[in-house]
Amino acid sequence: MADLRTTYMGVELKNPIILGASSLVEDPAAIQKIERAGVSAIVYRSLFEEQIHLEQIQLEDQLGEYDHRNAEMIRVFPEVKHGGVKEHLFKLEKFISKVDIPVFASLNAMYNESWEEYAVALEKTGVAGLELNFYDVPVDGNSSGSKIEEKQVRILTKLKNIIKIPISAKLSPFYANPLNLVAQMDKTGVNGFVLFNRFFQPEINIETEEFFYPFDLTHQKDYQLSLRFAGLLFGNIGADICASRGISDGNDVIKMLLAGADSVQVVSAVYKNKASHITNMIEILEEWMDARGYKTINEFKGKLSMKNIKDPYAYKRAQYVDILMRSNEILKKYPMV
Repeated sequence: MADLRTTYMGVELKNPIILGASSLVEDPAAIQKIERAGVSAIVYRSLFEEQIHLEQIQLEDQLGEYDHRNAEMIRVFPEVKHGGVKEHLFKLEKFISKVDIPVFASLNAMYNESWEEYAVALEKTGVAGLELNFYDVPVDGNSSGSKIEEKQVRILTKLKNIIKIPISAKLSPFYANPLNLVAQMDKTGVNGFVLFNRFFQPEINIETEEFFYPFDLTHQKDYQLSLRFAGLLFGNIGADICASRGISDGNDVIKMLLAGADSVQVVSAVYKNKASHITNMIEILEEWMDARGYKTINEFKGKLSMKNIKDPYAYKRAQYVDILMRSNEILKKYPMV
């Protein structure tokens, strides 16, 4: 029987499949099924400071809707305050007590002080580690890429100095050179990287001429960018590599491990295929390892990374040029007539 143990942020896991941050944690019955299906760890839904601020404003508006209707009616409802971060921490602590596998927190804050305050508070809940969700969408040209990167490295450095639990950085692929940023962050002693964050993108309804934001799940093959960077980073950083985005089945898990990932995070695959799909993914990995005589993941992890692969051009620009030179093969597969 294959030994599927691996690590995320240096924390030992029974297998490489982690449930990524999602609203699934709000459904106790679903989480019980997911844990029974064999998932090795769970990332609790992100604490978004911006969301807390918006909810506070909405609550104040709702409670004050009928205030000052006449001279004697100063306030209809008693003063009620939004639970804010305390509600998130309470739910997280309760969640940790209900499961028997590692639980990791996820944080996205707006200000330097908030990153520090919330990180300390999340550590006190008993989580196994903290995932810094660097979800930052530029909306103007005034902030340079270097400034954004410097800020994120400063935040990471500060948090590594003030909390004791392991920390990982969840990054987007939209940096000028993600490899350089990872190298900078790796020097801080960060314990892991999640590749990559997935931004919700706007869509336009041409009938109403309005914006809307669909909850699009990832699709098969969305993993390819994560696979490329896992392969480029393997053997070049000290932190664990966790691949995310579009990992649909057990075969995708195997690919990520071959490229150099230590673990993977799945969300869309569970939404689409239910909890039992995790069991299927684990079985596919076990069967593949047994068929090839691999006893542990370390025996083949990174086998097809840039560091170990025999083809020197597999991860380089020449690969792209080669595909262009063979582009006429696409017409054979998809003829126009």
